[in-house]
Amino acid sequence: MRSRIAPLLLVSMLCLAPSPAKAAADPAPTETTWMTVLLNGRKIGHEEIQREQMGNTVTTTQTLVMAIERSHKVVPYINVSRSVETVAGVPISFTMTSTMSATETRVEGTRLSNGTLELTNTVGGHSDQAISTWPDGAVLVEGQRKAMQAAIAHPGMHYHMLVYNQGSQQPMDLMVHVLGDERVPFADHVEILSHQQETLRTVENTQTVDLWLDADGNIRKGSTSLLGRPMDMIACSEACAEAPEQTLDMMSEAIVDSPRLLTPEMLGDFLSYRVHVTNKAIFKPFISTDQQSVTDLGNGEWLINVYRSELDDERPPTPADTQPNAWLQSDAPEIKALAILAAGGERNKSHIMGNLNAFVSRYLSKRGLDIGYASALEVARDRRGDCAEYAVLLAAMARAEDIPARVVVGMLYTDRYDGKQRVFVPHAWVVAWVRGHWQSFDPATVRFDTGHIALDISDGNPWHFFNATNEFGSIQIDAVKTFGEMYGLMPGNATGGAAGAGGGAK
Repeated sequence: MRSRIAPLLLVSMLCLAPSPAKAAADPAPTETTWMTVLLNGRKIGHEEIQREQMGNTVTTTQTLVMAIERSHKVVPYINVSRSVETVAGVPISFTMTSTMSATETRVEGTRLSNGTLELTNTVGGHSDQAISTWPDGAVLVEGQRKAMQAAIAHPGMHYHMLVYNQGSQQPMDLMVHVLGDERVPFADHVEILSHQQETLRTVENTQTVDLWLDADGNIRKGSTSLLGRPMDMIACSEACAEAPEQTLDMMSEAIVDSPRLLTPEMLGDFLSYRVHVTNKAIFKPFISTDQQSVTDLGNGEWLINVYRSELDDERPPTPADTQPNAWLQSDAPEIKALAILAAGGERNKSHIMGNLNAFVSRYLSKRGLDIGYASALEVARDRRGDCAEYAVLLAAMARAEDIPARVVVGMLYTDRYDGKQRVFVPHAWVVAWVRGHWQSFDPATVRFDTGHIALDISDGNPWHFFNATNEFGSIQIDAVKTFGEMYGLMPGNATGGAAGAGGGAK
């Protein structure tokens, strides 16, 4: 989990490129490759890849189109990535624009002559600029194609490749294994392709992408996983790629069953979860917080204890936890004005957070799952969204009041959701540093309870939300126990419970 490979933005990992143009004095024509996107055999999207060489410059444009369904509402998702490099594969600049419903984000990067990287993130019309160091040796699309092409002649070889991920704006250190030539069937023919496997290892998990390349290093097929199911991108004709698609219902696919009904009384006190994670490549699926302890029991088994009180175990904030960014625009006048209004003249940070949480709970006048993922400034202006929008607005307002705040991604128990009963659904909330510890606040449900299980924590970047959601396909909750049941203070059945209503729908 939480690798820098977001399955919804698979284009960043596969780095698809059509056959390279031959060097010529005149500009080479634009070459186009079409791909179909399949999830568990169902067509859910397509990708168009264009490659153009002009002189010593190669420009690769990749357009990924998918239809994401959330609670029976279709949210169009479009990701357009453009990389500009020399014919030798040296990065020059890049842009990536992601659109989900009416929400658009854009990142622009340019390598300067002194070796630094100039970055501009634009979210909801608000731009944030920064200067960073370009990772030494990192490549983009053309550089990756050339490295993979050079490795084709060496089956059995392992090599490293540092690929810059435009979405996360961080380098990915990939270990690549050249498995050798294989016969790969397509719809109407068979091709002999070089099978190479890219692996990204972190302290939290291992993410792999299998690639099949032609002799020029162009990817003809790529496979990874999404929501615990196989996801493939396969080269085909334009008509095949643009054929009718089935929507991907992210919420329904991500729902996790609860083994028992959780009553309001249970959710208001300590709860202990016994969880099984089927994907053995996920090393650390859950995070520890000041209200959640995590124990690895081995063999994919985890014990998660969630408390209403604070544990005071986590590290204090860093300066970044109070700073604005592309998603938490705490320096924007609209955000500052809302924070001052909501704080109500309070000076105690604990009281301020309580006021901010209550204000955001009332402020969003229209809940909607068709937003995609909006920034705090967009939420402040539009006043609509779901749990993610509540969370980014609260975190930004907290930072505007100089209170360190982070966005937590996880899952929330609800007794009813979309015709299903006793389930956990993807959710987001906030932790803020008050009274010397990280305290949880959930404006979407008004209060934090022990039906919250944390998977990841971030500065509001949507990559964390998408990556955490992908983990749901591997999570099974086997048992839930109360404090009394854990320590024999009262009889109980960890997989059953008395009738009653509990939880809050996202």
